[in-house]
Amino acid sequence: MDLVASLPAFAVAVVLISASPGPAMALILRRAALHGFRGAVPTVLGLEAGLYAWALFAAVGLAALVAASEVAFVVLRVVGAGFLLYLGLKAWRTAWRIRKAGPAQEFTEDTPPGRKRGWWRAFGEGALVMLANPKAAAFMIAFYPQFVPADQPLFSTTALLALLQVAIEIVLYLALAAVVGRAGAWFRRPVIRRRLEAVSGTVLVVLGLRMAAATR
Repeated sequence: MDLVASLPAFAVAVVLISASPGPAMALILRRAALHGFRGAVPTVLGLEAGLYAWALFAAVGLAALVAASEVAFVVLRVVGAGFLLYLGLKAWRTAWRIRKAGPAQEFTEDTPPGRKRGWWRAFGEGALVMLANPKAAAFMIAFYPQFVPADQPLFSTTALLALLQVAIEIVLYLALAAVVGRAGAWFRRPVIRRRLEAVSGTVLVVLGLRMAAATR
């Protein structure tokens, strides 16, 4: 198989995979709706940093070890599910606080002081959600070998393909964040935000429970 000839199929597969609903999409939509396009950028970059790390792990065989090890799989599953449940419960708590404050009151979120600290917090959330997902390990093992020619070095070819995937997903996710972010003022209205927090919290909790119950 020629690497260049396989790139269009690889790009189409990445687009289809990126468009599928999951924790990444839920995080990006919530972040863009509540914090605008700029607020969603660190979340997207954190998710993609985690994805690229899993791709490199797959190239050196670490992802295969994680997928094969029952202990590692369970640990990642519990950590990932626990973090999604934490984010979901946090969103529910925010919805409850907005409801108690009343529709006429301005709601102030409990965020850490400093724009820089908030940026890294959002980046870390995205990276942790991706890195603590054992299904990402299994996906990388199954996905990348299909596009790596037998006569090409595994690690460098996987790293290049992963860079392409990261670039495609960053463009797609930031475009989505830009569209959602344009309606940010509407999403931040107390009544709308309360409903958004309740819905996004429910989605994150369901995704967390599904990850907790996942099997290989």
